[in-house]
Amino acid sequence: MAGQRAIFLMMAVLAMVAGAGRPSPAMAQAANFHPCNAQPALPVCQHGYGRRVAAARWGAAREALDPDAAVKAPLITRNPAGEIEKLKSTTILVEDMDKSEVLFARDADVVRPVASIVKLMTALVVVDAGLPMDEMITIDASDVGVPSELPSRLAAGARLSRVDLLHLALASSENSAAHALGRTYPGGMTAFVEAMNARAAALGMNDSRFVEPIGLSNDNVSSARDLARLVHAASRQPLIGEFTTDAQYSVDGRTFHNTNMLVGRPRWDILASKTGTTREAGDCLVMMVRLGDRNLAMVLLNSQGMSGSRFGDAVRLRRVLDSRMAAN
Repeated sequence: MAGQRAIFLMMAVLAMVAGAGRPSPAMAQAANFHPCNAQPALPVCQHGYGRRVAAARWGAAREALDPDAAVKAPLITRNPAGEIEKLKSTTILVEDMDKSEVLFARDADVVRPVASIVKLMTALVVVDAGLPMDEMITIDASDVGVPSELPSRLAAGARLSRVDLLHLALASSENSAAHALGRTYPGGMTAFVEAMNARAAALGMNDSRFVEPIGLSNDNVSSARDLARLVHAASRQPLIGEFTTDAQYSVDGRTFHNTNMLVGRPRWDILASKTGTTREAGDCLVMMVRLGDRNLAMVLLNSQGMSGSRFGDAVRLRRVLDSRMAAN
């Protein structure tokens, strides 16, 4: 055990050395809505996250995929230090939650916007409340009218059960579903947000603050250390674990896909996960992963670079962890 701690300490030192060349945090924005994307006649937007939205909305050419995020990317390495140097996320934490042992950390206490990772807390509040999951809820104009760059995939007037809304909010990060869950909570949205912050306090998430259940507001903030506690708590709720690890889900005649491209891949035992993306938060990913006999929280925030770099970072960390564990 002492030898293993020494190895991971060496990893941390290597990360500090590599940190000199790592990407800088995304420039702060007053809002996450990009005006370019409100103009359908505009050519492909070239402004970072806006370009990804343009690709999704108008069928523009997508960014090149990070090669380490590809399906056939290997999970072994002979050069752990080289893998660490390639990490694209500005904030990283890998923690064994059973032993409270940090295996890798980079700026783990920095407080920053966390985008749709917020939906894990939304799900915890809904499950904790014990509300009837078969209750039918009508999507209204406020649900589909949230100021997202991507349009709602649910139409106003659609009726879905609470369990379906929870499934969509978690697996495919559907904003209108998350908003409807908060809106129909006893006491309404104000009571729901209060319950989110109370749950965070109970988990010891002292760096966290939530203002809405979707994740679009930059005022939803947390740290990697807090998010490890959140995804760990979420993984212990069977419904949340199941929904966040479904590769796809069909409801109301449509098929929705999981936003985590690692879900369903061989050799990945994911217990719970959630993605998030806004311009200020960058590309984010949190997961509880079973690796050997260890339950590891992996938190990757503000990933920069090619499309899928947050998933590429997860693969790179997996290679380092596998190589170190195999050596002991």
